[in-house]
Amino acid sequence: MMIQVNHDNHVQGSAGLTEAVRTVIEGHLGRFGDQITRIEVQLSDEAGAAKSGTQDKRCMLEARLAGMDPISVTDRGDTIDQTVRGASKKMESLINSTLGKLNRRHHPASEPEAVEPEEETQA
Repeated sequence: MMIQVNHDNHVQGSAGLTEAVRTVIEGHLGRFGDQITRIEVQLSDEAGAAKSGTQDKRCMLEARLAGMDPISVTDRGDTIDQTVRGASKKMESLINSTLGKLNRRHHPASEPEAVEPEEETQA
């Protein structure tokens, strides 16, 4: 699973930030490593460096699952760490749901067998 981390010019990027983001994402999504070909992370500060406010940090994750269209989630919070954790949890839930639907479509539950009514006995 390849993880690509991008950020806008309002987020102070560093090797430490990139590694921290990868660690969180791998912790939440690592079990899907065989199905995920790539995760793109976009970190941004919507209020900009000059302003501070609540819920102004944003993390958008886009996952590319093998043989499927990309899926994405977004989370907002007060810190980059909060948004990465929130988006990772959302993506984990979305992948669970997506793969669960795919498995149900390819392996439908068997129809319950019809039960024959018992014959009445007269005494």
